[in-house]
Amino acid sequence: MDVETLYITDIHSTTSKKHDAKIGPQVARRNAGDLRSLAADRGYDSKAFRDELRENGVRPLIKHRIMNPLDHAHNTRMDGDRYHQRSMSETVFSSIKRTLGAAVRARSWWLEFHEMLLKATVYNLRRSVRYP
Repeated sequence: MDVETLYITDIHSTTSKKHDAKIGPQVARRNAGDLRSLAADRGYDSKAFRDELRENGVRPLIKHRIMNPLDHAHNTRMDGDRYHQRSMSETVFSSIKRTLGAAVRARSWWLEFHEMLLKATVYNLRRSVRYP
């Protein structure tokens, strides 16, 4: 999602229980041309992921998992204002759940994905009508 406009720009859905650090690069690659920075929590912490983002000109704002004292230093140096913009995505998710419902009623993966895509589209349309 775009933190300035609060529009949803991409949806990722998976049927496997992949770890966030494996899903993050897939989503980042799809949107590499549009990204300037990517804020994520510690679940996405991976040196390979950070390096890939930097190669594509994207600034990684990903907290380090604390495994040694140097990780504390890395987290302290991070631009806190930009990192905390990721909470805006939680605002969008909350808004969708309140207005369009939290449950996905479809039973197959493909239909669940279409339902999520439809909810995101309706959310974006409602937002564009309210805030042109």
